[in-house]
Amino acid sequence: MNITELDENITDSKTFSICTLVTDLSEYHQMCESFRNAGFSNENSDFIYINNTNGNKYDAYEGIRKFLNFSKNKYIIICHQDILLKFDNYDTLLKRIEEVNNLDKNWAILGNAGHCSFNDFRLRITDPYGENRYQGPLPAQVYDLDENFILIKNSAQLSLSNNISGFHFYATDLCIIADILGFSTYVIDFHLYHKSGGSCNPSFFQAKKKLIQKYTYAFRPRYMKTTCTKFFISGHSILNKLMMNKYMYSIRKRLK
Repeated sequence: MNITELDENITDSKTFSICTLVTDLSEYHQMCESFRNAGFSNENSDFIYINNTNGNKYDAYEGIRKFLNFSKNKYIIICHQDILLKFDNYDTLLKRIEEVNNLDKNWAILGNAGHCSFNDFRLRITDPYGENRYQGPLPAQVYDLDENFILIKNSAQLSLSNNISGFHFYATDLCIIADILGFSTYVIDFHLYHKSGGSCNPSFFQAKKKLIQKYTYAFRPRYMKTTCTKFFISGHSILNKLMMNKYMYSIRKRLK
């Protein structure tokens, strides 16, 4: 099994790039071994890591942007070093991808836990909260994902925000960006083992605040003027219609 530290010379064209930010090489090698036993071989996959064992060379946003930029294979898996493929395998994952392909050609991201709506949660995992957890039906379209296992269609050419940093909410950021670009996100029935249940430490809440601030500004209502026309955009159709009224434009012009 080939395990490669991230560089700019990875040019293979295989099925999967399996990408991980690593702080514990022993745990990471256990993860890689579980993938190998599940059918992810040198012929179909590249294992790529960023070495954060001696301090954070890259945070999650910086590191994942590099993974997305330099991975050449058909699908990019971003996963934690503390997952193990104890249940489903390579062939199962290909079947799950095909299920979503048949359902929605515009998908860009797959995962194993996320929300369809505020009260509708979908899940497939074994973790400290329970064994063989399933909450379906699956596949299900969602608007966010847990970060232990994320599969990205490389042809979607996604990236992460440049003005957010840290190790939290990068999956949420990725899902929002995919939605803006016209892509969809799904939870699939791919069963794996995640050693950690996660924790909400102070950095988690700081990252949440940064994410809210970023998208509050990004989604702000605004007037736009091109060389050919002018218009108003916001997330509210009634407000858009009101502000596009010629009377409102004349008021704005006089105020300026």
